[in-house]
Amino acid sequence: MDINKTKLAEQLLQIKAIKLQPTNPFTWASGWNSPIYCDNRKTLSFPETRNYIRDRFVEVINEKYPNAEVIAGVATGAIAIGVLIAEKMNLPFIYVRSSSKGHGLQNKVEGYYEENQKVVVIEDLISTGGSSLKAVEALREAKCEVLGMVAIFTYGFKLADENFEKYNCDLTTLSDYNALLELAVKTKYISDEQVPTLNEWRKSPETWNK
Repeated sequence: MDINKTKLAEQLLQIKAIKLQPTNPFTWASGWNSPIYCDNRKTLSFPETRNYIRDRFVEVINEKYPNAEVIAGVATGAIAIGVLIAEKMNLPFIYVRSSSKGHGLQNKVEGYYEENQKVVVIEDLISTGGSSLKAVEALREAKCEVLGMVAIFTYGFKLADENFEKYNCDLTTLSDYNALLELAVKTKYISDEQVPTLNEWRKSPETWNK
């Protein structure tokens, strides 16, 4: 389907869910230096953006996965938006922890589901894909049938593409790094001179600006 990735990128920049600072990089928890910081939790505080994202997710799921039976959010970033999507579609909602609880039933997948149910996974952000695909793995171990994953934004790392292919998991994103850069240049958010360094970062984020 044709997704207007630029429109969401514009909203993410406007509400400062995404910030670009090529001359004053951020440091991620992984230790990587990055010219971009994405916090999609901020979208929940802006009804217009929140509803726009929800409705685009619903459109994608209805078109690509019309036989979906359950919506699963990846904790913690995709739980809230996942609930909104499930509510709109009148479908059950579950969520996947990053690790099992250390007490009680020690669940990794929370909520009610049945074996062989068809699940669409909701994620807020794709970087390398590692944590997102652990959720897919947990659902498959729980004997759910994962139809695919839909996410708000991806940095478009080659490693992420390779990981999703390795796990045989279909991925659709509502916006991405390419759309963001194109818009940022067009609106003078960044200068033409800053584009090369922003492109270099994506090619080798682990070594960029060391």
